[in-house]
Amino acid sequence: MRYGGNTSCVEVSLDSTTLVLDAGPGIRGLGAELLARGERHVHLLLTHLHLDHLEGLRFFAPLWIEGTTLDIWGPPSPLLSLRERISRSFSPPLFPIDMRDIPAQVSFHDVPRDRWAIGKATLTSDLVVHPGPTVGFRVETADASFAYLPDHEPALAGWAGRSREWISGAAIAADADILLHDAQYFEDEYADRIGWGHSSVADAVGYAEALGARRLLLFHHEPAHGDESLERLEAEARSLAAGNGHQPALAREGMVLELP
Repeated sequence: MRYGGNTSCVEVSLDSTTLVLDAGPGIRGLGAELLARGERHVHLLLTHLHLDHLEGLRFFAPLWIEGTTLDIWGPPSPLLSLRERISRSFSPPLFPIDMRDIPAQVSFHDVPRDRWAIGKATLTSDLVVHPGPTVGFRVETADASFAYLPDHEPALAGWAGRSREWISGAAIAADADILLHDAQYFEDEYADRIGWGHSSVADAVGYAEALGARRLLLFHHEPAHGDESLERLEAEARSLAAGNGHQPALAREGMVLELP
């Protein structure tokens, strides 16, 4: 009730440019808001194509308005194009309308290997440890940096004693002003879920500290955790991070953060 039940979807507003990170069902309300604001060009950046990160796309209002433009960025695959993979969810029996009948202008892009620019922002993507092709995103301006790693299991690759270039997702998270990072499990829960692609709270705190992230937001909450469980997890994160100059916080639906 306090932290929300929609899966991953984050808006990044950069002056005249709007980025949307992942397409959980919260993107439905966001789409209506974007249309009300008169925004007709949106960039959607998908970390991967598991349904909890894609299921809201079919109900994203700008898709269904002629004259709007949507650029969709996602991880490459050696088997099928990004358009072909996403089109599976726009076909019977899953959905009555085919991708080719969408009125908006939609373009699909594999994320570049090198840094690239959208508007005044510089973006970086990199493959991270999670089942299937999965990337994280870093968004930077001249003044601030934001790192987005919602599905990530860094313990499988390790970070203790390693130089940064050998740590999973380091190109995304290193020295970020804000890091949104997977912190789905308590330690005892994670012990039974190693290899599932998600992080314990202790690993999220340790990872953020190893890469010098200045602020950590605990993300991708376990569906079985109620508000009280999440707050215990936050308290554990704060205890683990004590003395490091910042207090980890739970991401919650509707949260707004401002960077200079």
